[in-house]
Amino acid sequence: MATESFADSLRRLSSAQKGRAQGAPGYSIYINRPIGRFLAAVAYRMGMAPNAVSVVSAIFTFSGIILLMLLTPSWWVGMLIWFLLAVGYALDSADGQVARLRGGGSLEGEWLDHFIDAIKIVSLPIATAIGLFRFTGLPTAYLLVPLLFAIAGTATFFGMILNDLLKSARRVISSAERGGGGALRSVLLLPVDYGIVCLVYVLWGWPSVFAVLYALFCLAAVAFCLLVAVRWFREMRRIGNEAGGVS
Repeated sequence: MATESFADSLRRLSSAQKGRAQGAPGYSIYINRPIGRFLAAVAYRMGMAPNAVSVVSAIFTFSGIILLMLLTPSWWVGMLIWFLLAVGYALDSADGQVARLRGGGSLEGEWLDHFIDAIKIVSLPIATAIGLFRFTGLPTAYLLVPLLFAIAGTATFFGMILNDLLKSARRVISSAERGGGGALRSVLLLPVDYGIVCLVYVLWGWPSVFAVLYALFCLAAVAFCLLVAVRWFREMRRIGNEAGGVS
């Protein structure tokens, strides 16, 4: 069990996170991170290890994903799914903050966190497609939308992880470590913010309305994936050239 007070734990986390991840999507910074900070302080006071918090996060997230495939859409099912996904996302932020309170994370903890994220990113849209197929009268062709969402999300996540890996191998500071972008970038990135996408499931009980909004978020995810892929490719070419690599 932690010896410092709950308020002291919160203060320590707030101080450590000032200036971090500037320009990241707005929900993740201004809503999810503070909630995660609160949950991290609670978990720390309970003596939970970061990996245990990651597992609890996965339980909430995948419970919501499973319900998409099992329950007939209704307003309360949509609210429950959103709640499970949102809590899972907040706990996903909390595990790293618990590690910070305990003096630093571990390699296996970082691996576990990314591994769970990889499964979550691809399974949520696939479960959405299954739920729409089982319980709604939407055209079968619409199922291509969540499948395209799965491709865009997976490609973006893999590209981000690969960027960090390659930059780290060449001792190049990543954009996340540098920060920057400001509040405007945070607002512009809201359509590709996982927390905002989770909020769309509140409309799960109204399939036609959900389908329109979900398709717009899918379009944003695809556009973002293509744009950052071009940017990342050029950045890797520049880093390779500076290091004397072959273009």
